[in-house]
Amino acid sequence: MSLTLVACSSSSDKTVANYSGGKITQDDFYTQLKTSQSGKSTLANMIIQGALENQYGSKVSEQNVNDEYSKYGSQYGSNFSLILQSNGYTEATFKKSLRTNLLIEAAMKDLKQISAEDEQKAWESYQPKVTVQHILVSDENTAKQIITDLNSGKNFDELAKQYSTDTATKENGGKLPEFDNTDTSLDATFKEAAFKLQTNQYTTEPVKTQYGYHIIKMANNPGKGDLKDHKQDIDNQIYESWMKDTSVMQNVISTVLTKANPSIKDKDLSDALASYIQSASSSTDLSSSASEGSQSQTNQSSVDSQSQSSESK
Repeated sequence: MSLTLVACSSSSDKTVANYSGGKITQDDFYTQLKTSQSGKSTLANMIIQGALENQYGSKVSEQNVNDEYSKYGSQYGSNFSLILQSNGYTEATFKKSLRTNLLIEAAMKDLKQISAEDEQKAWESYQPKVTVQHILVSDENTAKQIITDLNSGKNFDELAKQYSTDTATKENGGKLPEFDNTDTSLDATFKEAAFKLQTNQYTTEPVKTQYGYHIIKMANNPGKGDLKDHKQDIDNQIYESWMKDTSVMQNVISTVLTKANPSIKDKDLSDALASYIQSASSSTDLSSSASEGSQSQTNQSSVDSQSQSSESK
């Protein structure tokens, strides 16, 4: 009995840090941590992670995580390590974040089904991927002169090389990466003008954005077609939008927690999951209340945001 008491005392008094004139034990650190909001958030995230793993871990493989990681690596190239570091990630912690998001996605797809109404609403604004070329200039008169030149039969690619201030694309005829209606790197006015064009058409008036004046040529527009032809793309867009919707994500996590039936034994931490559980009890359609959801999503969005480039800096 005395040996047991000594062992317990030794464990709880283990020193975490020393400083001149004192020390901090595990008990000191735990007591301070559990009374802070960050401590409660950490516990909540640990429980959420565990519940997600228990319920949906079999749906997310190591290969799935590695594939997602590789996508980011390809996107950022040689800057990837620096971007991870600037956002407080290592390879291991970012992969853990990716896994959490894949688990949440698996939970969302299981708990919130796409309806025909959801698809029809998304279809109204849907635009399949298109490829355009553009010429960017700083003043409207030059833009109008270029349009006059195009009308007289001059070559778009040659005019891009001659006039465009977009140094990243001018040598390739002003060609931009393909994009659809979900793209966030392009100016909304630019996209609206582009989507109105059929293949080989160009804008007959300059398109003004914050970067200057554009002449846009449609290199390839496959056409919208019918909803049934794009159902998979539309469903993917709906899922992506739900993953960014804090209300949806809050309630997905709430439902996962309700199934997990967690019990917090330390009374000082007993309300760590309060916002999630209350949301679950007040909503049955996974569409109300908002909060932090998963901290990994917030942190990962910082990495995502660094990939958003303007259409023509």
